[in-house]
Amino acid sequence: MASQEAIGANLNKGHIQESAWGGGVSPFAVGSKKLGMWLFIVSDAITFSTLLVCYTYVRVASEAWPWPFALWPSIANASLMTVVLLSSSLTMVLGVRASSAGDRWQAARWILATMIGGIGFILLHAHEWAGLIREGVRLFYNPWGVPLFGGAFFLLTGLHMTHVAAGVLYLGVIATGTVRGKFTPEDVEVSGLYWHFVDLVWMFIFPLVYLLSARIG
Repeated sequence: MASQEAIGANLNKGHIQESAWGGGVSPFAVGSKKLGMWLFIVSDAITFSTLLVCYTYVRVASEAWPWPFALWPSIANASLMTVVLLSSSLTMVLGVRASSAGDRWQAARWILATMIGGIGFILLHAHEWAGLIREGVRLFYNPWGVPLFGGAFFLLTGLHMTHVAAGVLYLGVIATGTVRGKFTPEDVEVSGLYWHFVDLVWMFIFPLVYLLSARIG
């Protein structure tokens, strides 16, 4: 009886409010495109998290894990890749801001700058892959230690690089559509979410894969 009176009192005070959603396309007060991108990011984050945890386990459990990355040029190159990718995140933020302000051409220019950063990252990464392959690193063999290193390294970095390449193509479509007035600021923002996620994943790969296997001296 007392609980019913408490519920009635809360209703009278307005503590329990009726949902504002009337059955439209935004049940969570967010656009369907943005919601879809967040769901994709969550699912992709689970994939990368699983791979990173497995890599860390194998890395720690292996006494003969290779130390293939010298400070120069490997770590320096990976650091440059990090700077390029983080800079592209900044240009993406500026693109989203310009789009929100209604400046389509400026938004497209910043998105193009982001694409150039992504292409630069891919070229630097491809150069590093070529160097490791020349040194004898293969999927199931390397000249330094545990054979699994090659497969783990190429899988992690290759999957990330594939995401970067897909992101560059995605941004190209968004930039073109933005100039033509086909896409809205929400579309630009959604593409920015994807790009920032790709950058965030690299911020885990860089220390775990490169810095923990750096050869000092």
